Amino acid sequence: MDIDKIPEGYPQFFNVSLKLVLENERGEILGMKCQNEGYLAGYYDLPGGRINPDELQAPFKQIIDREVTEEVGSDVKYEFKPRPVSISKQPFFSDTLGRDNCMFMVFFRAKYLGGEIKISDEHIGYKWLDLKKEPAEKYFTEGFLDGVKEYLKSKEAE
Repeated sequence: MDIDKIPEGYPQFFNVSLKLVLENERGEILGMKCQNEGYLAGYYDLPGGRINPDELQAPFKQIIDREVTEEVGSDVKYEFKPRPVSISKQPFFSDTLGRDNCMFMVFFRAKYLGGEIKISDEHIGYKWLDLKKEPAEKYFTEGFLDGVKEYLKSKEAE
């Protein structure tokens, strides 16, 4: 497909985002409450974010470490599992670019080892989510929901 002839409404570029499914000893995952405005208002997010241009040669773990430090604080310790557990995509409107865009997300799993969680101003709170007792749909939407559901399937297959 010619980039200049992409149909209206289709994203032109994809951001790549690494997400961390951080599990505590009870099997709950860390959910971060999204801001009350924007396409994720009312839902939860997972720690992680986009790969910066200067990180193209960096290992995924290093990128995840940066994002975890930015979003939940430098005190949080975890055991990273380097094999992805899920992939997903999420369309969104980019205010910066003034057009539709899409995020391709790769989900990794980690075991929470401890440390105080200090949420950045990107989110308004956090909660340990027990997705065995409550449906993922209560907390996640669209591509985030798809990624979490695939993660849950991978856990069932263990």
